[in-house]
Amino acid sequence: MVHKKIVLIVIVGIIFLCLSLFCTPKTTSTTEGSSLWRNVYDTTARYVGMNTCKGCHEEVYKTFIETGMGKSFGLATPKKSAGDFSPAHALVYDSALNYYYKPFWRQDSLFIMEYRIENADTVHCRLQWVRYIVGSGQHTNSHIIDQNGYLYQAPITFYTQKHRWDLAPGFERGENTRFKRMIELECMSCHNAYPQLIEGSVNKYANVPLGIDCERCHGPGSLHVADKMAGKIIDTAKEPDYTIVNPRRLSTELQNNLCQRCHLQGIAVLNDKKTFFDFRPGMHLSEVMNVYMPEYEGAPNKMIMASHVERMKKSRCYVESGKMSCISCHNPHISVKVTPQATFINACLQCHNTAKGSKECKEKPFVRATKNDNCITCHMPKNGSIDIPHVAVTDHYIRAHAGAENPNPNLTAFLGMRCYNNAQPGAKATARAFIEFYERYAPTPALLDSALFYCNTLNAKDIFTLQDLIRIAFLKKDYRKIITLAEGLQPTAILDAWTAYRVAEALHAEGKSEQALVFYKQAVALKPYALDFVNQLGMCYIDLQKYADALQTFEQITAQNSLHVSALTNLGYTHLLMGNAPQALHYMQASYHLDPDNVQNLINMAIAHHAQNNNVAALQCVNKILSLAPGNLQAQAMKRELEK
Repeated sequence: MVHKKIVLIVIVGIIFLCLSLFCTPKTTSTTEGSSLWRNVYDTTARYVGMNTCKGCHEEVYKTFIETGMGKSFGLATPKKSAGDFSPAHALVYDSALNYYYKPFWRQDSLFIMEYRIENADTVHCRLQWVRYIVGSGQHTNSHIIDQNGYLYQAPITFYTQKHRWDLAPGFERGENTRFKRMIELECMSCHNAYPQLIEGSVNKYANVPLGIDCERCHGPGSLHVADKMAGKIIDTAKEPDYTIVNPRRLSTELQNNLCQRCHLQGIAVLNDKKTFFDFRPGMHLSEVMNVYMPEYEGAPNKMIMASHVERMKKSRCYVESGKMSCISCHNPHISVKVTPQATFINACLQCHNTAKGSKECKEKPFVRATKNDNCITCHMPKNGSIDIPHVAVTDHYIRAHAGAENPNPNLTAFLGMRCYNNAQPGAKATARAFIEFYERYAPTPALLDSALFYCNTLNAKDIFTLQDLIRIAFLKKDYRKIITLAEGLQPTAILDAWTAYRVAEALHAEGKSEQALVFYKQAVALKPYALDFVNQLGMCYIDLQKYADALQTFEQITAQNSLHVSALTNLGYTHLLMGNAPQALHYMQASYHLDPDNVQNLINMAIAHHAQNNNVAALQCVNKILSLAPGNLQAQAMKRELEK
């Protein structure tokens, strides 16, 4: 699934006291190793695409494209969709924000209509074309909006197991961001083959593949193809072909490192100077990132959907065998849907076989009979995930008795952050895990205190540590601390766009707009297609009364994405400040069509209408504001003036 929101168990206790439970501030470094497999560390090795692989491996290709990985991502077509579009099923209502969502086909194009009804009238209607569908349809279909290469997640998902449409994961309980959740590289790089991300962007892509491909598990194929084209053929029944990774020939540890790149979902903390493109099969995952999960006391059944490796590593089968990997049971080239159950049961019997001295199953024969002697049914039951509603997945925590859910899960104590792919991840990675957990899922101040504890064990002069300290202060809204940390730091010396942006925001918040401007410019120089950075640069221009620069900046945004609500709002506001009320209203109304609940835009619209002596329209805007925010003092004052 494409999502980041996790339904959290309430955190109890003082996190700071738990710091040493799973991680220590000891710093270790992992250097890139060597490999017999030539395409692991050779930087000239490039990806060639699945169609190239198909030329020689067509039989494997035919079965692989029917797997969940092969069907992970595709164009939104009737064939790709698993959704039920009948009137009885294809409607979702968000009671928190009072929006309806209706998916429908117009010929072969999929659309989502967002609308609102008041007093039996449709008062809002927005139509969005869906470009891509994420998910094989075994569990879900989620939907991706493409706006000139900028990808966003749509707010509704089809849940196949329950055969129902509902709000997408993380959009529930008033958290609906509608059509604004960006599809960033972290999400895309697990749900798909590697895309071509536009340099200097967060969610703009030049090319998006259609499904996880061969090279995600075998590594880039150019060296392999070059050898075959040159006539260098190797009989792999006798010896390995080291031009391309064969996961079956990797060590158990490296096999699991390969699978857990995507099947160990959690807080993925990148190492310095690494990106989500950098991992290749045959590497230790810790060479690129460390993946953390929050741990809770007495909550063995609390799992997230893509936590297969984490769950497996809890199992005695894994701990005691020393040889268990994902491909001990799974053939990645063949769909689990068509894999006979006997295949998985036989995997269990490789160890649990009375002929080999293993203990026989102790369950009563009649109970075993009701389960068809299926080990998986009893020892790996399907379990609901805490991050994806309406979905049950096989729990890879193998145990004799699955056990009941914690009887009082809301009182489950938070123990700490545990790294699942590195026994000694180091203080820097652990600090970032606490920061990420705070920022994405649980804005609990103690998490930032924990992050700060680890940062304080590091060299504060290190630029990466400084960036982390600035990030912590930013999340705490301690803008003066940021200014102190950045004192003497030249904007052009900052090579991380987020750090430049956070320093700019701190200076701007403290009324230092001239100083903020140069840091905003640096953030935009580093990420010119990160539209929210560009938008804040425009706002700084407004504060400095550089209206022509502000207009040009906001127009750059709308040229890239004509549906960017904040840029449209700010274009309208800038024209209003320049005394151009008709043009201001043009942009404000465009913004209102996309987001009717934007209070600031409604205030601006009321002022613009009043400037044109249209007090009736101005009063309508004010009344709308007061329906959304009855305590808005500015709107109350405007209403009194307009009703005189």
